[in-house]
Amino acid sequence: MIKFERFTLANGLRFLVHEDPHSPMACMNILYDVGARDEQEDKTGFAHLFEHLMFSGSMNIPNYDQPLQRVGGENNAFTSNDITNYYITLPANNLETAFWLESDRMMGLAFNEQGLEVQRNVVIEEFKQRYLNQPYGDVWLKLRELAYKVHPYKWATIGKEIKHIEDAKMEDVKAFFAKFYRPNNAIVTIAGHVKLEEVKDLAEKWFGDIPSGEPNLRSLPVEPAQTEARLKHVHADVPVDALYIAFHSVDRLHPDYQTIDLITDILARGTSARLYRRLVKDQQLFSEINAYVVGSLDQNLVVVEGKPIEGVSLEDAEKAIWKELDTLSKEEVSREELTKVKNKIESTLVFAELSILDKAMNLGYYELLGDAELYNQEVDNYLKINEWDIMRVAKETFQHTNSSTLYYHAKERVEDAK
Repeated sequence: MIKFERFTLANGLRFLVHEDPHSPMACMNILYDVGARDEQEDKTGFAHLFEHLMFSGSMNIPNYDQPLQRVGGENNAFTSNDITNYYITLPANNLETAFWLESDRMMGLAFNEQGLEVQRNVVIEEFKQRYLNQPYGDVWLKLRELAYKVHPYKWATIGKEIKHIEDAKMEDVKAFFAKFYRPNNAIVTIAGHVKLEEVKDLAEKWFGDIPSGEPNLRSLPVEPAQTEARLKHVHADVPVDALYIAFHSVDRLHPDYQTIDLITDILARGTSARLYRRLVKDQQLFSEINAYVVGSLDQNLVVVEGKPIEGVSLEDAEKAIWKELDTLSKEEVSREELTKVKNKIESTLVFAELSILDKAMNLGYYELLGDAELYNQEVDNYLKINEWDIMRVAKETFQHTNSSTLYYHAKERVEDAK
C-alpha cells in the first residue's frame, strides 16, 4: 500500500506526493501523456525524438545534466507508444534543483537548428544500430504492421522509417512541443524524504506561472477485430530461425488484463513455466522461448516468441506452441500452478514498493490510467482470478483467426550450403 496525496495547479498540472521519511533521497517523475500513438502517420518517431530533445537545453539552462550532477542527482527518460516519462533522483535536501530543471524545460526548450540536428543524428544512429543492423532488431517494425492495420500501434516508438526523422522540420518540432508538453498534459510525482506542504510551495513557485495548453482531445482509430490468420516470412542474416506469434488482446483497463498477464506467466515465467519445461527441456524443440503481454493502454498484443533448435522447422515449432495454447484453453490449470504465478506477481509488486523511483513511476502511470489508487488494488486484482478465468480468456485470445505470425528465417550461409 502506497500512501499519497494529490493536488492540481491552476494550469492543470497534477501532482502526487508520497512521503517516505526512511529514505534520504527524493524522486521527481514527470509523465507526459504523449507517445508514438499520438503521431501523424507521415511524421512518426517524434515522441522519441522529443525524449532526446528535452536534454538539449532549455531557455535558461543550456546544459541540463551539469547542475544536476553538482547536487548528486541522476536522471533518465523513456518513451513508449503511449507515454513519455522523465525522472530524477537526488538527495532530498536538493529537491528544488529538480523543480528548477524540469520547470524550465516545460516552460520552453532552447529550440535551435544545431540542437535539432545533433539529436536527429543521435536518433537516426539509434534506429540503424538497434533496429536495422542488429539481428532480429526489425522484428517489431514488421510485427506491428502485420498485427495492426488501422491503429497507430502499427508503428514502433522509434518510428516507421528513418526518413521521417531526417525530414523533421523545426516548425514540426515546435508544434509537437506546444501541443503535448503542457502542464495540463503532464503528471508529476514526488516521492521520498519530502513533505506535502514543501512540495506544494515548490510546485507553485516553479510551475505555477507556466501557461496551460489546449486540451489533448485524443481520437484514435479503433482496430477492427481480426477475422483471419496472418503470416509473413522474413529472410535475414541472423544466426538461427525465429518464430513470433502475436494475438490481439484487451486494453490495459479491461477487467481481463490481469488474467492475460497471468496466462503469459503460466506459459513462460521462469524455467518451471510450461513452454520452457515442455518445449525446451522435455521435447528439446526450442533453444529459448518466451510469452508476454505488451502492456499497451489501448488494445494489447500477447506475443509468443522462440528460437527452434537446429533441425526443427518453423512449421513444427509453431505446431508445438499451438498445442500448448490449446491445452491451456481446454484444460483447467491446477490450483498449485495458478497460486505459484500469483505469488510471483505479488512479490514483484511488493518489491517495487521498496524503491522511491518505482513508487513514483507507478503512481504516475496509474494516475494516467484514471486514479493512482488503482495501484494499491493491483494485488487483489490478480489474487481473485480463478482457474475458469484462465481457461475463458485463453480460449478467447488464442484463436487462429486472431493470430499474426512472423517466420523469421536465417539466410543460408555459403559455408552452410557446401
